[in-house]
Amino acid sequence: MIAITAALAAGSLTLTACGSRDDDGGSSNGDKTTVVIGVDAPTTGDLSALGLGIKNSADLAAKTANKQEFVKGVEFKIEALDDQAQPTVGQQNAQKFISDKDVLGVVGPLNSSVSQQMQKPLNDAGLTQVSPANTGTELTQGDGWKTGDSVRQFKTFFRTATTDEIQGAFAADYLYNQAKIKKVYLIDDQKTYGAGLAASFKTNFTKFGGQIVGSDHVNPDDRDFNAVVAKIKKTGAEALYYGGEYPAAGPLSQQLKDSGQNIPLMGGDGIYSGEFPKLNKKAEGDLATSVGKPVEQLDSAKTFIKNYKAAGYEDDYEAYGGLTYDATWAIIEAVKIAVEGNDGKLPSDGRKAVLDAMAKVKFDGVTGTISFDEFGDTTNHTMTAYKVKNNAWTPEFSGEPKLG
Repeated sequence: MIAITAALAAGSLTLTACGSRDDDGGSSNGDKTTVVIGVDAPTTGDLSALGLGIKNSADLAAKTANKQEFVKGVEFKIEALDDQAQPTVGQQNAQKFISDKDVLGVVGPLNSSVSQQMQKPLNDAGLTQVSPANTGTELTQGDGWKTGDSVRQFKTFFRTATTDEIQGAFAADYLYNQAKIKKVYLIDDQKTYGAGLAASFKTNFTKFGGQIVGSDHVNPDDRDFNAVVAKIKKTGAEALYYGGEYPAAGPLSQQLKDSGQNIPLMGGDGIYSGEFPKLNKKAEGDLATSVGKPVEQLDSAKTFIKNYKAAGYEDDYEAYGGLTYDATWAIIEAVKIAVEGNDGKLPSDGRKAVLDAMAKVKFDGVTGTISFDEFGDTTNHTMTAYKVKNNAWTPEFSGEPKLG
C-alpha cells in the first residue's frame, strides 16, 4: 500500500451547493446541471480505513470529471453517507439517496450484508447502484447460483468487484496448487460476506483434493479466540482459512501464532488492508486475496495514484480505491451516454436514462477494462494473492481461478 501523507489538496474543485430545481432531473448550478452521486461506506468504526478509501476515491473521480469537463454542461457532486457497516443504517441511507432527486447513482457499500438491505429500495426507485466491494455471489445471481440456476436479482445493481464464487475458488487454487497446503481449518464470522467466501473456498479446496480438518464460526466482534485456537492445534492443520474482515482476523492470527502454531492465516479482500498487520504483531507469512491486479503494478493506475497523492487525502485509498474510482466513473460514463443521446441535455427522467445507459458502459479504467455482464457482475475476473512480508502486503501471484 502507498501511504498518502500529503498535507495540501492540490487541484481540488469547489463544488457549489445545489441551486434551483431544473426540469432535467438535476439542479441548476450556474450554467451547469448538478448531478449527485451518492456514496455509502463505513467512514467510522472498525472498517473505516476501507470506507474512507472508498469515499476519497469516489470524490477524486467526480473532481477529475469536473476538471476535464467530461460531460458537457454537467457538474458532479459526491454525497457521502456513513453506514457504520450496519445493514439498518445502510437501508436508511438508501432512502436518503432516493429522496434526493439530484442523486442519479450510488457507489457502495463495502459490506454485502449492508447491500442486502439497500438493493431492493434502490431497485424500486430505479436508482443505479455500483459497488466496488460487494462480493456475495447471491447479490447478483440469487441463491440458485450454487446449483447452476443463476437469475439476476436487481436490475439496478452492478459491481466492479468480482464474486465470492470466483474469489473462493482462486484462494483454494492458490493454497492447494501453489502453496502446496493440503489440510486447512475453516472459520467464518457468520456474516454474508464471510460465510459465502468460506463456503466457496471449501467447495473448491475439497474438489482439488484438499482436506478441511475442522470448521468453526465466530462472532465478528470477538477478539478472544483462544478456545478455537486450541481446537485447531489438535487437527494438524497446515493453514487457517478465515471468511471475515481484518478487525477480527488480526487478533485471530496473532493468537494462533502465540499458541505455538506457525501456520498462515488466509482470508479474502476483507482482510487485505494495511490495518491487518497493525493489529497483528505476528502477521508475517499470512495470506489474502483481492480483486484485480495490484493497482501499483498497472499502467492504467499510474494517473489515479498520482492524482490521489496530489489531492492530499489523509487516508490511503486502501484495497478498494481503484475499484471505487472505476465504479464512480461507470456512473459518470452512463450520465455522459444519457446526455449525448438527448441533444446534450440531461433527460427529464435522469435515473432511468442512467440505468438504461449502464448496459452500454465500457471503458479502460484504473483496474482494467470495465464492463458488466447480464447479471451486473464485472467481466474482469483477475485476482491477486498477497503475502505479508516485512509487515506489509506483497503481491505473490495474479491470474484467474482454476475451478476445483
